[in-house]
Amino acid sequence: MKRTLALGGIAAGLLASAAIAAPAHADSVPAVNLANTNLAAQQVAAFWYGQAKANLINATPYAVETTVPTKHVSTGGVSADDKAGVVGSSGDQKAATGTLKNINLPKTTGKVFFIGADHKPHWCSATSVQGQYKNLVATAGHCVYDTKSNATTLDKWVFIPGYYEGKTPWGIYVGKTAYTHYDYSVYEDGDRDFAFVTVYNGVLPTEGGTHGRFVSKTFATKKEAWEYKAKLQADKTTGWSKLDIEPVFEDGKPGKPGKPGDHNGGWNGGRGDHGDHKGDKPSVAPTEQALQVPEGIKVPEGKRFVGWRVVGFKLSIGLKDVGTLGSNVGGQGLAYNQKIGTGIFVFGYPSGSHPDGNYAFSGKTLKWAYGKTFKAAAPSMKAEELVGIKSSFTGEGAIGSSWLYRYSNTKRLGYLNGVTIAVSDTDGNNRIDTSVSPYFDGETLAVYKQAAANWSGKIV
Repeated sequence: MKRTLALGGIAAGLLASAAIAAPAHADSVPAVNLANTNLAAQQVAAFWYGQAKANLINATPYAVETTVPTKHVSTGGVSADDKAGVVGSSGDQKAATGTLKNINLPKTTGKVFFIGADHKPHWCSATSVQGQYKNLVATAGHCVYDTKSNATTLDKWVFIPGYYEGKTPWGIYVGKTAYTHYDYSVYEDGDRDFAFVTVYNGVLPTEGGTHGRFVSKTFATKKEAWEYKAKLQADKTTGWSKLDIEPVFEDGKPGKPGKPGDHNGGWNGGRGDHGDHKGDKPSVAPTEQALQVPEGIKVPEGKRFVGWRVVGFKLSIGLKDVGTLGSNVGGQGLAYNQKIGTGIFVFGYPSGSHPDGNYAFSGKTLKWAYGKTFKAAAPSMKAEELVGIKSSFTGEGAIGSSWLYRYSNTKRLGYLNGVTIAVSDTDGNNRIDTSVSPYFDGETLAVYKQAAANWSGKIV
């Protein structure tokens, strides 16, 4: 359910400021593992590639902390904490402007996919950022950290540059470790709602990989079925998703032992849709009499309970390594402590409707906007030092969009100077007109440096 955040008056702003009065800890950058082993990363990739990429295709924009009434701050508000600077180089330093008729879209931008607090697949916008190991992604903090259910991070997190309707042109990059500012991790401070995530090398399915529904042989006890399920999950050559254990029933009359290939799930060791995994021997067959029905199991009329089986979906991989993220699509630099009023390009996948119900964007294709930054605030998000830009980007899909300073239309590179954390109708005409981002300063730089210094490696 979308959280719509109301804007309070001066008192509300003061209360919000008091609630986060604890000092920032630039020297303490929280880091949380997303997938800290090769096997875990393989299983995440297989989850998104499996079932003909159904989880990718059916994912919806993330609808948490999206639309917020925002005020334009004319005095006070955000300010630089040191000299302006940049990290990395865009190569061609001739900046594009919003007057160009044709803007070359960056290859670095894509979507991050994950499982939300509702246990369903969702996505946000994100971008590749330059780093020592060419393995860094930047997005909104609440597209990594699960602020809705208060879990640490969102599950099965991946970045897919250039994603379009199930296509993964440069592969899937599984998130390894997420880095954020202390004040966001502890207080959910909207002024620090950004995250940098290291990702493993990208992977694509090899030729001949298969996927489909899996049904195991029948086991006499649930314990055997659980052990078999654990064995499947430990296998590195096959990716499994939605593995579950279910009771098996067959016709009430004791029958003859079935033949190999039977799909009745009987005790005879008949195979499921894809047969026994790796030729495992059948479980010890129960007697021809029905097993004792476990508590809580309802036997259909005319059937008898005969055991347990493992069901789910599988992707017979293999997965092939396609190299680092930065080697494939490049990476944006980072700009910090830039002056207010700077021209900025915003790139993302806006989706959803304006407040008046008009759908302007589908979220399927990458879009851009251009404008100059101004000071903004949203006290109800604990955000007193935001920057805004005039943009019609709507709703959930725009969250995590990259704000690029000195964007080169030739090189398709610039410097990341913000990420969209919310959109707003500031003039009350029921049309979204503003996007807002944390102000990138020296403390943003500290988080970036911590993340950029960590290697990820391969998963296959």
